[in-house]
Order: sequence, then structure tokens, then C-alpha cells
Amino acid sequence: MTNIPRIPNWINGQDAQPENNAWLDKYDPHSGELHCYVADSTAGDIQRAISAAGDAFPEWSGLTPVRRGQILGDIVAAMKRRSADLAECIAIETGKPPQDANGEVGGAILQAEYFAGEGMRLYGRSLTSGTPGKYSHTVRQPRGIAGLIVPANTPIANIAWKTFPALICGNTVVMKAAEDSPCIANLFAQLAKDAGLPDGVFNVVQGSGQTAGAALVEDTRVAVISFTGSTGVGRWIAEVGGRRLARISLELGGKNPFVVCDDADIDQAVHWASLSAFSNAGQRCAAGSRILVFKKNYDEFRDKLIAKANGLRLGVSAGCDLGPVINKRQQLNILTAIETAKAEGGRVLCGGAAPTTPELVNGYYVQPTVIEGLQRTAELSCKEIFGPVATLHPVDDLADALQLANSTDYGLTAAIHTRSVDRAVWFAQRVRAGVVNINIGTFGSEPHMPFGGFGASGNGTREPGVEALDVYSEIKNISFLVRETQV
Repeated sequence: MTNIPRIPNWINGQDAQPENNAWLDKYDPHSGELHCYVADSTAGDIQRAISAAGDAFPEWSGLTPVRRGQILGDIVAAMKRRSADLAECIAIETGKPPQDANGEVGGAILQAEYFAGEGMRLYGRSLTSGTPGKYSHTVRQPRGIAGLIVPANTPIANIAWKTFPALICGNTVVMKAAEDSPCIANLFAQLAKDAGLPDGVFNVVQGSGQTAGAALVEDTRVAVISFTGSTGVGRWIAEVGGRRLARISLELGGKNPFVVCDDADIDQAVHWASLSAFSNAGQRCAAGSRILVFKKNYDEFRDKLIAKANGLRLGVSAGCDLGPVINKRQQLNILTAIETAKAEGGRVLCGGAAPTTPELVNGYYVQPTVIEGLQRTAELSCKEIFGPVATLHPVDDLADALQLANSTDYGLTAAIHTRSVDRAVWFAQRVRAGVVNINIGTFGSEPHMPFGGFGASGNGTREPGVEALDVYSEIKNISFLVRETQV
């Protein structure tokens, strides 16, 4: 095992070894074999990264937004040139089939392009005044150091989602990489430096959330914290960061409803329900894990969804539909949740276990699973599982579907399948969700569209879209009085 790579921190434009020379094990989710060692950073490591970002802030924030956008555009060009390298890194590190890894890189590039362009339109507003001769306008100014904490489910997309709006606004960055996707963060940092990003503007720290992530949140020099992850951790960040009045942006979990009306195109609904529930091995905050089907066509939909799920191919080679979940702990959590659901009266219609075929048995796989018969208040009916598991629930009508859709603490995304515009608009206006999709899946945010949720799914901020600029910038109002002169 002497050739196992070590993934260090990236501070001030170069690799930085952890001060205690401690390392965490990172395993390949497909094979279960040791993939690399990851720096187990201390609070001291994080403080050094924050110091580097602080030192780089005056020069970076002093550039015009247009110039910052040009530098970010050079990073975009480098991402395009090295898209195959980025995709290969993601595929190996997270266990994605190649087409999924390529798709994720493409989405990250679109995200990066969009925010690089914002350098030419970092808009303020002109305001009228009740005072004669007084003129007023607003400008955007950077917050300072941005602490970005990203998950491993779509790592390069998450990196682009947060990094580019933070940088275009003039902030410098310390990113806490996910323990399960350290390599892609390190690769992106090197790529950005090679493309011309000044040293210290973008720094990466590795390690556990309990140590490295907590140190980032607690440091008073970090002006804005953006976190994507679990609701429990998000609450802690809001409490700790809120005490010092840091700007906090939280994109948290979801238990997203997928409604199938009695006038829906059933084949299309099955197609999108399968993608919503099982793509990326169900590791999406926007996964459609609750499928609410009108009783009139419940049996037809259920039977077709089971057939679809049973036909999905697991693995990491080209053409596979879903890979493994990210680590052994998550696999065991999902399998335990399925057993709990069975004990609560749930009937497993397909899947429900780890595959036993030789090529998959050592990886962290979970078969695509559909469960019916659970009470609406059962744990699996209400709590996010973050795996390829969906529960089926028959509903009487649209009002019943809406009541069930709004019955959890979450409110991230929702989807409805119907041929009726009236039904679609009625549901979309009333469902408790930050994103509503009609006749497609529960996911699908684009770079220019705001994403975020209600309730336990977030704290009201929206990223990406122009709304992300409100997270990473301060609005300053500037007024001046013009004296009358003789002409």
C-alpha cells in the first residue's frame, strides 16, 4: 500500500501538509479499497488558511468586477480544457458512471460561466430622493473571507456553485472540502492557480467536519459561511455563526414530494420518478423520495415503477444507471432505515438490500428500493435518507396530495405530473417548497435560477442565480447633494 496518495491542504497557492501529520482514510465506494489518505486538519491549519485568505483580500477585492470576471473566465477555459480530467477524478472518487461525471462537469462549467459574466453586470440601483438636488445609488461590495463547506454528492458542481459567486463579488475563499471527495477540490485549486488566480484567493482545507468545519465556522475573521448538507449541522452553523452575526447561507435536506395525478402521462411520470428517486444513487437533496399517486392509477404506476427500478443497472461503467453511495457508513444507515420501515409495516416491492454479485459486493451499493404501506407519519415517510429509496403513498385527490406534500418539516423541491394547467398552477402556488417542477423531476436547477427551500430545508437564502450575489456581497447606499450653480 506504499503508493496510496496523500491529499494535503491547499493554502496560499500551494500544497500544505497538516501540522500534526495526521491523515484520514478515504475508500473507493465502488471497490471498498483504500483510495487515498486525506489531511486531518487541525484548527491551526484552518487558521493559517484563513490568514492567507485575509492577506489576499485587499488586492483581490480592489480589482474591478470586470477584471475579476476575466480571471474567472480564464478558470472556466481551463475547466473546459481539463474537463476529462475533472470527470475522471469525480467518477473514481464518488463512484459515478462516466456519463454522470461528465454531466456534472458540464453543469459546473455552465455555473462558472454564468458568474464570470456577472463581473460585467454587478448591478446597483439608482434611487430617487425627496430632497432637492440629492442623488442616491447603491453598489455591491464584498463581505470579506467566505467559508464554503461543500458535500460530496456532486462535488465539482458544489464547488462551482459557491466559489464563483463568492469570488466575483470580491471575497476570498477558504473551502472545507468533503471528506469523501478531497481529490476534486485539490485538483480544482491547482487548475485555478494555473489559470491565473492569485495565491491566497482560493484555499482548500481537508479533514473532518467536527474539527476543520467547526474551526472555519467559529473563526471571527470569516464574514460569510455557505453550507450545503444536513439540517442538523445547518442548525449548529446557524447558531454558532449567528452569535457573531456572520452572514449564513444554508442549503439543507429535503423529503421531496412527487405527485402523480389521475390524468398524468404514466410512462413519463414513471421515467421522471425513477430519475428523481434513483439517479446519483438517490444522493440528492432534491431527490423525489416520496411519491404520491392518485388511487385511480396507483396500481398501474406502481407496477411500472417496479419494473423500471428492477431494470436499472448498478455499477460505474458506461451505461450504468447508478453507482454506489459515498461510504460504508451511509450504506449501513440506508439499509438500517429499510429494516426499520419493514418493522413499521412497510412492504418492500423491489430492492431493499445490497447486491451480492461479485463485481458489486465489495462496494457501497444499495439496490433501487420502492416501499409501500407505510403510515404517513412513519420515520421513512418524513425523514431524508439520501439513498436510492422511495416510498409510495396513495392519495384521494389533489387536496389530499397537497396535505401530504406539506406534512414534513422540509420544503425544498416538489414535482407534479398532470395534463391540467389549472391543477398544476393550483398545486405549485400552495405546495411548501422553494422549487416546483411540472411534468419533470424534482431536481434540475440551472445556473441562473434560484435554489433553496422552506422550513428545515434552509434559512431563506437562495443560491445560485443573481440571488446568490446577495449572499456574498454587502449593499451600500451612497448619496450626495449637488448645490445649485449659476449657469
